[in-house]
Amino acid sequence: MDSPRAGGPYFMAELHKFDDAHKSRLTSWLIDQRRMGAQCPEVTAEVVEDVRRRRPLTVHERADRLLREFSSELSDIADAIENQQDESHIEVQRRLAHSESLRIQEIDYLVSYLEHRHWIERDGPRQHPLARYRISVDGYARLAEIEEAATDSSRAFVAMWFHESMDDVWENAIKPGIEDAGYEAIRIDRKEHLNKIDDEIIAELRRARFVVADFTHGDDGPRGGVYYEAGFAYGLKLPFIFSCRKDSIGRVHFDTRQYPHILWEAEKLDEFRVRLKTRICAVIGDGPRAT
Repeated sequence: MDSPRAGGPYFMAELHKFDDAHKSRLTSWLIDQRRMGAQCPEVTAEVVEDVRRRRPLTVHERADRLLREFSSELSDIADAIENQQDESHIEVQRRLAHSESLRIQEIDYLVSYLEHRHWIERDGPRQHPLARYRISVDGYARLAEIEEAATDSSRAFVAMWFHESMDDVWENAIKPGIEDAGYEAIRIDRKEHLNKIDDEIIAELRRARFVVADFTHGDDGPRGGVYYEAGFAYGLKLPFIFSCRKDSIGRVHFDTRQYPHILWEAEKLDEFRVRLKTRICAVIGDGPRAT
């Protein structure tokens, strides 16, 4: 399939029914994949499920993305931007796509938001029928902040039960599966640090590109730390991948059991390693360390 609005071709193995809100989130995912270098992103069943459970972007995030799209339209920093009102215009289509908007009125609101934050400024008389704007000095400073924050992390935070019974799956499946996908696996108990453990966990989650949460646990009950870290990642809107040993899935809390888990068996860790790598590449994209 090809979508000039979303930046070019993509591959979808089967047709899926999306409402307008989910279509806009899928478009955001496609745009992000292209930004990471994917020429033809593949929309797998795992990607579809990830898109369905994603929260919509906040107004602030949408304004940031529109500002970045405005910047990409300019041939030099002094150029002006016309706030086009024709939805068939390709520039308007791209603005709608990049800001996760469904209607031109949403673009108008985001333009007002950008103007209120002093990130764009009027160019010419206010009563002009087709408003023109320039990106302000503050706007270019904001773009610099966005680009710095958008630097793709190569780190994957792993939340799991720290027990010797899990050493094998960590060494032979989770860690190498993440590395096969091109990322660095971070497990907090294997990292040297001088800070409080809770502070270090939060710091590492904020540095991570995504989270792998394994909900396997022993007879003494669920691991609260894994649920906490997965919840914190969800609040940060980090992509996450769930896994669990096959014989433990029935004891996973129903709040998270609804999400798709990669189920693994101790006798088939090679298979789990491949499935984890495949899921990461499908949902997140190849990491910067991918060979």
